[in-house]
Amino acid sequence: MIETAAADVAIASQGVIPMEMTQADVYQAVQDNQLLNLSLWVNIALAGLSILLFVFMGRNVEDPRAQLIWVATMMVPLVSISSYAGLASGLTISFLEMPAGHALAGEEVLTMWGRYLTWALSTPMILLALGLLAGSNVTKIFTAIVTDIGMCVTGLAAAMVTSSHLLRWVFYGISCAFFVVVLYILLVEWSADAEVAGTADIFGTLKILTVVLWLGYPIFWALGAEGIAVLDVAITSWAYSGMDIIAKYIFAFLLLKWVVNNESTVASVASGLGTANRGGAAPADD
Repeated sequence: MIETAAADVAIASQGVIPMEMTQADVYQAVQDNQLLNLSLWVNIALAGLSILLFVFMGRNVEDPRAQLIWVATMMVPLVSISSYAGLASGLTISFLEMPAGHALAGEEVLTMWGRYLTWALSTPMILLALGLLAGSNVTKIFTAIVTDIGMCVTGLAAAMVTSSHLLRWVFYGISCAFFVVVLYILLVEWSADAEVAGTADIFGTLKILTVVLWLGYPIFWALGAEGIAVLDVAITSWAYSGMDIIAKYIFAFLLLKWVVNNESTVASVASGLGTANRGGAAPADD
């Protein structure tokens, strides 16, 4: 019996988990896979430090628009620390039997579905902050956020479907289609809005950072155990965690630092929450 349990944990540490394992067993499997476990705890630590840093940085922000950007950026590490704690505890990790046609067909594979909760709650906050920075209107901000959530939800479906290998890739394709809409708003609509608002320089930097890193997520999904299984669970987890560190904490730091140093510029951006700002007068330089 002891040998069987030990064998189960050893198999689980490779990302393939016997169906009879409990949540406690999954937690132990994560603990035993040091590379996988470290990818989670590094993010928990950095999210905690980011929360403290962002509270300090935004303590004197007074303009309502700048405050809203600050709150949005604060939500990113707050959501992340909660989500990564769920992953580290095994609460938001399951083991799913891969369908016929998958590279690991018939095997129980570790699936960290909690990451999709992180993305569904944190990435809308990133887009809200970017939309406000660009001085965009409520329609574009709403469209970006809704399609982003659609991207995350259908990505979750792609990871969780076990009835059909084809349907996993169908949901993956739908998720990518939502992503294209988000990219269009970022690269075309909000870029033009930022030119009018006078925030094009910082928006351009954050836009490139966001687009380049966000493109990595569907790529690693396709290469990981959820896709064609070229990369194992621990490597994929580190890829996601590394992108999260830059796309969330470093992104939020750069944005908040600029907002704090240019609060009057943010305040002068014509409110896009209900008005069409493109083509209007550009705000005066700080």
